[in-house]
Amino acid sequence: MAEEDISNTEIVMAHETYEDFLDSLVSKKDMFYLEDEEVARQLVELGYGSAGEVMKRSDFEAKKAAAELARIAKRNNAGGMCHYGKELNDPFLRALAEREEANRHLKMTSIIFIRTKNTRGQEISGYIDYAHRLKTDEFQQIFAGKKRLIPRNTDLSFFNWDTQHCQVNASPYYDVDSENIGGLLFKSKLDRKQINVDPKSAIPGDNTTRLRIKSKFFEEVVFYDHTTRGKA
Repeated sequence: MAEEDISNTEIVMAHETYEDFLDSLVSKKDMFYLEDEEVARQLVELGYGSAGEVMKRSDFEAKKAAAELARIAKRNNAGGMCHYGKELNDPFLRALAEREEANRHLKMTSIIFIRTKNTRGQEISGYIDYAHRLKTDEFQQIFAGKKRLIPRNTDLSFFNWDTQHCQVNASPYYDVDSENIGGLLFKSKLDRKQINVDPKSAIPGDNTTRLRIKSKFFEEVVFYDHTTRGKA
């Protein structure tokens, strides 16, 4: 990593927001003459302050996001599982814990169907690539019961029943076939096997099992566990 990149990373991690970063560059002399914090920020951002060339907002936010992902990845790869030491008092959390290690090492890639309500009270549902989310989400918080694992419009599929908004996306481990006449199909990128999530299907696919569980957190939860020969 270049020396400048290291310096910029240290800068973004030292400041919670871009505004905090700009404030750190406003001198007492600037404030004496301008007497307006917002105007001082704007001048610094435009490069007219005493700090000289300033990192752009888009660069700051991009580096902040990258540094946060790196922090999560480092913690997740520290050796211990996120569920260790947690009181798993719900079947959903216990099911996540039972699959955490296998999904982290790609011995298994679980797809989780969840139907629930968002913070606006709207009913939403979706299919989540658990192995992918483990690399990007704060599962320490989820296993501690402080956050919920809920569908997003960036997951394999997402549907808001109130607004009728629908979204499908490929993930690092699955492709999505939304044109199949029999309903959604997911294809593993690790072994090219298909996972059929149609509840009327007798079997969900080769090397795949289906498990429906009850949880106090959600209206409906189904795990599709696909075993693979992939390696971490």
